[in-house]
Amino acid sequence: MTAGKDAMTYAQAGVDIDAGNALVERIKPAAKSTDRPGVMAGLGGFGALFDLKAAGYHDPVLVAATDGVGTKLRIAIDTGVLDSIGIDLVAMCVNDLVCQGAEPLFFLDYFASGKLKTDAAAEIIEGIAEGCRGSGCALIGGETAEMPGMYAPGDFDLAGFAVGAMERGQSLPSGVAEGDVLLGLGSNGVHSNGYSLVRAIVERAELAWDDPAPFDPALRLGQALLAPTRLYVQPALAAIHCGGVHALAHITGGGLTENLPRVLPDGLGAEIDLSAWPLPPVFAWLAAEGRMETAEILKTFNAGIGMVVVAAADQADNLADVLGQAGETVYRIGTVTPGAGIAYTGSLA
Repeated sequence: MTAGKDAMTYAQAGVDIDAGNALVERIKPAAKSTDRPGVMAGLGGFGALFDLKAAGYHDPVLVAATDGVGTKLRIAIDTGVLDSIGIDLVAMCVNDLVCQGAEPLFFLDYFASGKLKTDAAAEIIEGIAEGCRGSGCALIGGETAEMPGMYAPGDFDLAGFAVGAMERGQSLPSGVAEGDVLLGLGSNGVHSNGYSLVRAIVERAELAWDDPAPFDPALRLGQALLAPTRLYVQPALAAIHCGGVHALAHITGGGLTENLPRVLPDGLGAEIDLSAWPLPPVFAWLAAEGRMETAEILKTFNAGIGMVVVAAADQADNLADVLGQAGETVYRIGTVTPGAGIAYTGSLA
């Protein structure tokens, strides 16, 4: 020990272990509310346990996904509206998992800030729990990191990690063929992609987050743009269980143009009728204010279609009914065709 100097503590360096412990205790009920068959222990251990046999699997294949919510976080931070950003975090991971044919089983989060604010962190993690409940997966662990000097005051970062499972031999995509029907599932808005451009357009328009939204004056702009990413897991699993689903494509960064080809085999493309669904007002405003070409809209945003189901032609009507009964707005937007790439007909309106 060096003589003549005051003793230092971790708290003096900016890390409050007691606050972290208090947060864990506060969020335990939210995590508990997400319990499902297979969960073996609560929060607080060095690792989280999950029993695949108790979850009903016999010969499982595990599927993992990780993601964040991009610069949508900036709007949440600037507005202080934190109750839904956790739903986005879960949705970005579990919507990807179900595209592989997997049922999401459990979720872990990573929350990092310069100075832990227990109330704000709890609100975010309670939103994560809500997203988990909505997709049938359990919040079984995570990490809360307090890192002074790494983040500006009030700023934070989020990342999520999800694990799912399916029985061996049931993975998607599988059996995609010429003539398959493309069913588009409506989005909730911008979801969690393209927000760097969204923020640039808002800045160009000289609008503040608490101004009325030009595309929905009943809402503040920040509130409208924070509409959470839609959770497609339960309806998608219901459709898979009915049979006839050959592929699912989560329409995230890259839009329809980049994401749909990811589930199409070599030698096949798609034809999409842009007039088959209405362009939501938020995208019409972004396109007009940003003077965006149609090709740019379709490559940047979901443009109103958050998930595409590639369905066997003879099952498409039945699957549309199943998805509609599960709460989805379903549009028949096109077909799988010979050749490569996406051909668009009609126009966004």
